[in-house]
Amino acid sequence: MLFDSNKTKFVFVHLCKEFNFISKIIKYSIMSKITLLILFFSLAISCKKTEDTTPTTTTGTVDISVLKDKFYSTSAFSSTVTATVEGDFLVIKTNGIPDHKSPYFASNDARYQAYNGTNTQYRKNPNSIVSQSLTFKIPLKPASATNKAATPLGPIGVSLNGVPFFNQYAGPNQPLTNEADSFDQFAGHPQNTGQYHYHVEPTNLTKNKGNDAFLGLLLDGFPVYGPVENGKVITNSDLDAYHGHTSKTAEFPNGIYHYHITSTDPYINGSGFYGTAGTVSR
Repeated sequence: MLFDSNKTKFVFVHLCKEFNFISKIIKYSIMSKITLLILFFSLAISCKKTEDTTPTTTTGTVDISVLKDKFYSTSAFSSTVTATVEGDFLVIKTNGIPDHKSPYFASNDARYQAYNGTNTQYRKNPNSIVSQSLTFKIPLKPASATNKAATPLGPIGVSLNGVPFFNQYAGPNQPLTNEADSFDQFAGHPQNTGQYHYHVEPTNLTKNKGNDAFLGLLLDGFPVYGPVENGKVITNSDLDAYHGHTSKTAEFPNGIYHYHITSTDPYINGSGFYGTAGTVSR
């Protein structure tokens, strides 16, 4: 049989085309798999990032139930405060009435006292103290939050006498500069619903308990102490962005993270809660 070169060439070209076609399919298949793998890992990373932005609540090792009996009522001022342990929370109920006199009580009320403080710019706001019904539900074992949250307007914690702590703002990002002139001689005042509160050092408490004493809790469960520690006046530079630090205290000899009140802004709390906040209901 004679060798047919044209036919052989045709077959060879045809096979080459098939081979190229099959190669493209294999290449496409491999590229598809690689693309799918890249997509899979991209989604995995994306999901991980999404998960990381979700606030994480962890439980600390320090139990703050030792502070329960520090909170007190004062019958002479009709101030009622109770503190109980309920599951994983310290629950504090209060009517928010201060245990000291104030120009914000009615002038015919035995608890009334005209302003006798040192602020020459003092001007009484138009509100009066009204009994409240506040329930603070605070984590019993506070821990640092993965994602720190800003403090809201309104109660951010509660002092020993049941009066709420407010943050360093008179309104959304508005400094206390003008509002501070309405603070009474014990550094508190009521807002428009009659809820008396402290934005700054509750001077009646530090006078009676000591300027290095435990003064109350913020909603995240970490304690608030006065402006002195180990005989030293605390300044903002001694504290972190949240207005606290970790050290030994009288109530926690092994150490605990805690806030300090200072004489300058932000006074009680800085950039937000160090831990995960509990709740306050009215």
